[in-house]
Parts: sequence; C-alpha cells; structure tokens
Amino acid sequence: MAVDKASQPTLIQPLTPADLDAVVEIERLSFRTPWLRQAFEEEMARPWARVEVLHDTVTGRCVAFADYWLVADELHILNIATHPEARRQGHGARLLRHILKLARQASYKTVELEVRRSNLAAQALYRRFEFQQVGMRARYYEDNDEDAIVMTLRLRD
Repeated sequence: MAVDKASQPTLIQPLTPADLDAVVEIERLSFRTPWLRQAFEEEMARPWARVEVLHDTVTGRCVAFADYWLVADELHILNIATHPEARRQGHGARLLRHILKLARQASYKTVELEVRRSNLAAQALYRRFEFQQVGMRARYYEDNDEDAIVMTLRLRD
C-alpha cells in the first residue's frame, strides 16, 4: 500500500545541535552559496533569530528548516528550505503556516522576505499565502548578481 507522503505527520521544533548536520546538508543541497555550520550555530545564539526544523515523525528525519528574525514589529524570513528528496510534499507550506501563526499570535505587523527572481516555486508559495511583491533589489545575490524580489505580508496596521 502506497503512503501519501503529503499527509505524513510532522513535528516543528527549534533547531538543536543534534539537527545541525541535517540542516547544513539541506542548506548545501538547496543554495548556490550555502551557509556553513558556524552560521547556523551563530543563529542559534542570537536572541532575535529563530531556526526551526521540520521532522517527519514516521522516519524521524529532519526534512526542512526555516530561519527567520524577529525585529521590532516585523518578522523577516531569511530561508525556508526542504531536502531535495522531500520536496513537493508540503513541508515548506507547513513551515510557512507555522511562522505566520506565530507572527499573528505575537502581533507582528508584517512578514517580509527576499526571494531570487528565478525561484518561481518559492514565489508561488508566498503568493499562495497572500504575500505581495513590494520591490526589487537589483543584483542582490553576490554569487551571480541575480535580483531579489522583495515580498511582504501585512498582518495588521
């Protein structure tokens, strides 16, 4: 009997040292210029930063993570990434839904992010959650001078 992976139970929790290797691997497989392990260790120590991981509770495997900052009345998403073997199963949407719930409960005014102009899948995900394109940062990404699309979700005035 086939298992519907999209409906597999998941658990979202803060990054711990036990998950660092998995997060670094997801990062390496997901981005042209991946962060090093030290960058995630530094994020874990910053009071305004949150790195959360999503575990598939059937396998116990860390399959995705989100890194975001809490700054004044804004939540700024730095990264949401899923292991290539676990993509297209709703994990990014689960993480984003979790982040937005937290932002609403904490009464943040906006959620903001930058996304590569070429990352159409991520842009589609954010639009599904009603993010709006509000600007562009020309040649934002140093690895290839690609533009960044700035997207915002206004939660309250």
